[in-house]
Amino acid sequence: MPRIARAKAESGFYHVIAKGSGGQNLFECDEDYLAFLSYLSKNCEKLSALVRAYCLMTNHVHLLLEDHDDRLSEVMKATITSYALRFNSRAGHIGHVFQQRFKSQPIEDEGYLLQAVRYIHNNPAKAGVCPASEYRWSSFHEYASGVSAVADTSLILDMCGGVDGFLDFSVAAEDGGYRFAQRSRISEAQAREVAGQVLGKIAPTDVKTLGRESRDALLFDLKDAGLSARQISRLTGIGQNTIARAR
Repeated sequence: MPRIARAKAESGFYHVIAKGSGGQNLFECDEDYLAFLSYLSKNCEKLSALVRAYCLMTNHVHLLLEDHDDRLSEVMKATITSYALRFNSRAGHIGHVFQQRFKSQPIEDEGYLLQAVRYIHNNPAKAGVCPASEYRWSSFHEYASGVSAVADTSLILDMCGGVDGFLDFSVAAEDGGYRFAQRSRISEAQAREVAGQVLGKIAPTDVKTLGRESRDALLFDLKDAGLSARQISRLTGIGQNTIARAR
């Protein structure tokens, strides 16, 4: 059954978000963060993509990737699969680590490109964790030091006029209205197709027979895939209040 096609960026720049399945934590120790960055770096190098910025939060990741060869899905699939296998093996977990499909948003405008970098770096501050300058698991420190490790900082630093310009831009007023766009409402036919992709061999009407944890994880994945609570309710027979509470 075909997936809804991803929007392709003529510029080659994408803001990518990948979340833990059912909101679960993706990282439990320093080694987890380092392993994810290692897989990401190796796969980008192998598939001729570039990491321009990143921020690894506890249960989701923000990436700014540059890909001119239409291999974004390959990069993310290889990274997510390798990391999930390692995570489950190390932690003794079973089942999905990531939600089934990552999100990607094309960035076509230079101004929005800069704003996306600031938005990504400011995630810890927006979450009430700490300022961007104090957060360990983002590319902010690579930009601030002028020393690249995972991220290729050259383009953005050049656009900002160097490290000082980048730091000035980073502390300037908010994100210029930049937001990760929400997916537009999908049709009923698309909802049935996407539900089939998310649920696999599980019939929509069988979701309500599952245990609460398994049920809620699938409901969360359906919501994240773009289905409205009403569409999920029609397909599964589960009340919209239950669907809204699923995390």
